[in-house]
Amino acid sequence: MVKLFVGNLGEGVDSHRLRNLFLQYVNVQECDVLKNYAFVHVPTEEDADLAIRELDKTMLEGRELHIERSTSRLRKEPGMSDKCFTCGALDHKTPQCPQEQSRKKKRPNETDDYAAKRTNNGVQTPVAVQQGNSAQCWGYKIPGPEADPELPCPINLELRPLYDQYIESPAVQTHREYHSDGSTFGFVPIKKSTFDPFLNSITPEEAQRLHLINAYRRHGYLKANLDPLNLTETPKVRELDPGVYGLKLTDQDKNGITVEKLLNQLEALYCGPIAVEFMHLNDWEERHWFSQMYEKILTEDLTRDDKKKIVSLMLKSQNFDNFMGLKYPTVKRYGCEGAESMMAFFHELFEVSPQNEIDDIVMCIAHRGRTNLLLELLKFPVPTLFRKLQGKSEFPENVEGSGDVMSHFTSSIDYETSEGKVHITMLPNPSHLEAVNPVAMGKARARSWTKNVGDYGSIENGSQAGDNVLCLQVHGDGAFTGQGIVWESMILSQCPHFRVGGSIHLVTNNQIAFTAEAKIGRPSTHCTDIGKSLPSPIIHVNGDSPEDLVRATRLALSYRQKFRKDVFINLVCFRRWGHNELDDPRFTQPLMYKVIDKRESVPDKYCNQLIEQGEFSLEERKKIIDDHTAELMKAFKEVDKVEPRAVHLEGNWKGFKQASKEFTKWDTGVDLDLLRFVGAKSVEVPEDFNVSPHLKKTHCEARITKIKSGENIDWSTAEALAFGSILAQGFDIRISGQDVGRATFCHRHAALVDQEDDKVYIPLNNISKDQKNFLEVVNNPLSEEAVLGFEYGFSLENPKRLCLWEAQFGDFFNGAQIIIDTFIASGESKWLTQSGLVMNLPHGYDGAGPEHSSCRMERFLQLTNSTENQNPPDGDNVNFYVANPTTSAQYFHLLRRQVITPYRKPLVIVAPKILLRHPMAGCKLTDFGPGKSFENVIDDTADPSKIEKVIFTSGKHAYALMKEKEERKISNVAIIRIEGLCPFPVEDLRNVVQRYTNAKKFIWSQEEPRNAGAYDFVSRRLENSLGITVAYAGRKELAWTASAIGEHHTKEIKELMDETFNF
Repeated sequence: MVKLFVGNLGEGVDSHRLRNLFLQYVNVQECDVLKNYAFVHVPTEEDADLAIRELDKTMLEGRELHIERSTSRLRKEPGMSDKCFTCGALDHKTPQCPQEQSRKKKRPNETDDYAAKRTNNGVQTPVAVQQGNSAQCWGYKIPGPEADPELPCPINLELRPLYDQYIESPAVQTHREYHSDGSTFGFVPIKKSTFDPFLNSITPEEAQRLHLINAYRRHGYLKANLDPLNLTETPKVRELDPGVYGLKLTDQDKNGITVEKLLNQLEALYCGPIAVEFMHLNDWEERHWFSQMYEKILTEDLTRDDKKKIVSLMLKSQNFDNFMGLKYPTVKRYGCEGAESMMAFFHELFEVSPQNEIDDIVMCIAHRGRTNLLLELLKFPVPTLFRKLQGKSEFPENVEGSGDVMSHFTSSIDYETSEGKVHITMLPNPSHLEAVNPVAMGKARARSWTKNVGDYGSIENGSQAGDNVLCLQVHGDGAFTGQGIVWESMILSQCPHFRVGGSIHLVTNNQIAFTAEAKIGRPSTHCTDIGKSLPSPIIHVNGDSPEDLVRATRLALSYRQKFRKDVFINLVCFRRWGHNELDDPRFTQPLMYKVIDKRESVPDKYCNQLIEQGEFSLEERKKIIDDHTAELMKAFKEVDKVEPRAVHLEGNWKGFKQASKEFTKWDTGVDLDLLRFVGAKSVEVPEDFNVSPHLKKTHCEARITKIKSGENIDWSTAEALAFGSILAQGFDIRISGQDVGRATFCHRHAALVDQEDDKVYIPLNNISKDQKNFLEVVNNPLSEEAVLGFEYGFSLENPKRLCLWEAQFGDFFNGAQIIIDTFIASGESKWLTQSGLVMNLPHGYDGAGPEHSSCRMERFLQLTNSTENQNPPDGDNVNFYVANPTTSAQYFHLLRRQVITPYRKPLVIVAPKILLRHPMAGCKLTDFGPGKSFENVIDDTADPSKIEKVIFTSGKHAYALMKEKEERKISNVAIIRIEGLCPFPVEDLRNVVQRYTNAKKFIWSQEEPRNAGAYDFVSRRLENSLGITVAYAGRKELAWTASAIGEHHTKEIKELMDETFNF
């Protein structure tokens, strides 16, 4: 016998009710309720494990149960009623113990009716309860509201009052839920459930059947008929054997229903061509709701019109693949053959979305079936596709772009349904599978901000994350289980400031990834098992059953709308050809393809099924195929007559343009009175807000002093001035990173925390009462790839929003290298999608060693399309900008430049660390005023006529050189700072260098190693464009970024300075 502690019981829970709850999963030998906790005895360790797994964190009477093995002594024999547990006396039971009675508080609102039901000479009697809706499977209603915190392990009764006082304190409440008062912009507290919990009073015999029912709900999917190829051997699942629960097939219940009949029902529900996994969900309400809705939807028949639409879409998809095979036999089209049922999924989801108040769908999909979807449902111009296959551009002639392969094409349309329209945006997709997932999530969330709904809506109006906007993600089985970004993205799905209200995931499960079988590609049973970790429900569907896929779609959308969480559909299908149509898979999967070669196609099988049922005819089939072929032939013949239409700068982007080939200098200065106003507001807090005394002095009061004096405006103040002025001009701002509210180097403090109650206050969101634009401060999880992808997607939605991502240290950007390579650096060239994303990458050799010194600026410079010979010179149209600013004003102007240009370009800022508070990096307030702008080159102030040696450098190393120059009392050396590295400022450099007519030596000095930093990039451009050959002064080539040995670091600095000044 094993003793379990059950904590955090609600006021109305008695032992009978608690026993019935446990009986749904395990046998109960004793159940004794003591105030708001209880002890339950179960027979075995296995029963204890099962009870904890199933019932821990269960919601009951609005409280979240805490269940664990008891640490108190276990009685040698059953018989809790023989002895009082509180005082140990034998003359009364625990509920009647005087000690216990003295502790009891009067139950609020206790009616006579309830009290009469609750007690009968000290013996508790069951309260009448309402029968559950699922009579066929005894689907008992179960609790589901979100909970207060867990009760820890058994608490000494003398400490109980202290614990109650602790739990009820405001400080504890704020820890339990992220900013539950809704005061933080970009986060609306999750709605509490109003689910009304009831439990049926059941007999032990009914409990046995309930064990069997729950076993099918939990394990039925393991023996479901999911494989359209029938290659998977159906396992024997011991948990589904009635004998395990002491049942015989002939046993009858009080209604005369035999166990055999019950089994047949359960097999049909949970082991057919559609199966579900949901019993791992933590919340009772979710599990109950899901079982009820699933059993309801599964019995719904599709209309004849529904079936005709499904078969029509599938036949057209198959016909398109056949047409492509004839006209373009050497093209890798990554067709839909073997997975045509997915067309039924898309059609159903698009059709029912308006009924569910969804008017925007942002979706991502890999290559498989993408083109079929584009042509059949998303109105992609067929002639444009054929034009691409004939070697022509998908863009108009007046638009510059490199384009992308056919399987990465995209679309953005208004999809019309009988219930209204829904806008569908399919994002462009790189061949790095799954990398687009967080991009889609970011754009979907940003769309919510544009529409002022969800987390950006009104709490008073009941806004929830995911209102009106749905994120749809379509995956392949191999990449879904193999790529780490999948897990990173799933983590984001329920995090504050990243929530999208749940994504619907469709996994196109080919049962093979390129040539790797499932058993090689993953250790789990199904490719969707990763979804259990959220936890999310999973719906498995046989790809030969498109009607069940429609039902799965309805269930998935209903769940998402109800609970605003992710849900997964595993479409088990097959691949008619290899990884592409030119690949022969029979070398590695001969048995699988023997089966595939012999079987009829998925559309033909479903079509024949409908014909046999009398719901479709051969004549209808012929007409669909003939008409569709005629449409394709017409488009094929019109290729030369069609000019692609430019659609990349529409909607929110209307009025923007592609960047010019000219190098433009933008006036980014701001009226000084406005700067003083927003500067003061950036540290203003309410009178009752308790700022840290240290911050009050060193941050708030110090900033006011700097603003008033107009001197020494440091980095954080410059950023606050930039943010405040950008908000004042009608732009929103989102800054994301690991602890960006405070910042890694404790300088920003954009989000202040009350020292008494942990409430967060963002001063820049309280500039004025009628403020319309806001700053979203996002402290993100410890992820780079998914988070940067999310922020990139966010930046695609609306150009009137400044988006920044700040790495904890610049060294960690390479965790997101795929996002940088395939989206940020090349997205506009491939897809014409503009992004103004700013990447702040702290950089600087301060003796911190590897991984804390370098953002590897050389890699970013190599990724730019800056021309080495500078003929013609770089213009505004480089693929992204790289800057290494050395003053606070320069940083200010960089940020403001990002929003005032009529185009958008990503910006990589080689951000400082020690310069954040360096006195030489501080600026006068007038440096931020009207007429000022970012200076690509900062010249020395020395007399040009005395200069014999010119040192070029970039970044904070300039200040070390200045200090060394002063200490050595050198007057014939000029130090020129190149602040803007890309576009390369040829003309600015020419104007500066021309001043030094007596200079005979030119040196490039950097703190980075020879095989890093900006030397290679800058030296070739100086030589090719200005005829200047620079000598190198810096660290030698290294396999690492920086030394972690202090003595070595100091020695390297000395050698570097000697080499620079003694050259």
